[in-house]
Amino acid sequence: MGLGYKVCRIWLYYWRVFMIPVDSFQGVITFVVAARCHSFTEAADQLGLSKSAVGKAIARLEARLDTQLFHRTTRRLSLTADGEAYLTACTAALDEIGAAESGMGTGDREPSGRLRVDMPVAFGRRVVAPLLFEIASKYPALHLNMTFSDHLIDPIEEGVDLLVRFGELKDTGGLVARRLARQRWAICAAPGYLERFGTPQVLEDLARHHCIVGHRRGQPLSWRVRQQGETVRFAPPVTHQIGDGEAMILGAVAGVGLCQMPRCLFAEDIEEGRLVEVLLDYEPEPVEVHAVWPKVSQLRPKVRYVVDELVRVFERWQ
Repeated sequence: MGLGYKVCRIWLYYWRVFMIPVDSFQGVITFVVAARCHSFTEAADQLGLSKSAVGKAIARLEARLDTQLFHRTTRRLSLTADGEAYLTACTAALDEIGAAESGMGTGDREPSGRLRVDMPVAFGRRVVAPLLFEIASKYPALHLNMTFSDHLIDPIEEGVDLLVRFGELKDTGGLVARRLARQRWAICAAPGYLERFGTPQVLEDLARHHCIVGHRRGQPLSWRVRQQGETVRFAPPVTHQIGDGEAMILGAVAGVGLCQMPRCLFAEDIEEGRLVEVLLDYEPEPVEVHAVWPKVSQLRPKVRYVVDELVRVFERWQ
């Protein structure tokens, strides 16, 4: 199957779904093939067109873009700086279309290719990453690229296929979200810390305690607590402000203060006696955990499979 046949199938898909004008997209296909072939003659053979038709298509495209895409000599074509940039953009777009096309039809394809996932630091390392490793072990053609961050990012701008995030999703324009689980939250401290400073019984006691809090854009994050039957925000005294969830847990284990996190991240330390849960009467409503991905990735088998697998695993925890 030649390159021309493949890109023409992609062109037909794109035209059917998005109704892009035929002439405009045909010019892009002709440009990509010519750039890869370095020759109008070879591109014409690939596309089943005449050399003259290829040249005219490129000329129309250059006129529409108001820029020169190729340096032309009698022997060879080479891309201009604008041509290089445009080829990169067109290739990425065609890859997205090809991925969408491959995701249609039967759902029995195994996940493959590189999957870029970003997740909260502590929850990602302790919960999500082990699950992804299991999936990657089962499907060797799936290659993981994992990043860990506790701040919000734009998956489209950052080139991320899949996000895992806590809390309510206020703005999902251009994104798809699916709930994975609901997680309990807990406030914990090391036994040594509690022996030294005492165990808080009510929220007012926290004024005499050291607290470890996260931050976003330089501002400390409040805790979630339950008061009078409702989950509300509470601002504890900020003794240690740390922008990494894993480091916050390590600080609590080290005995420098109280820390609030999803309880699943404290579970092993609680079981081993390194942390003690306090203020149980103020436990808030569980927080939702979502998988979030760009709409453009909706049909990718690797994204669809991994999300389904994460949902299935998290359901066992409920």
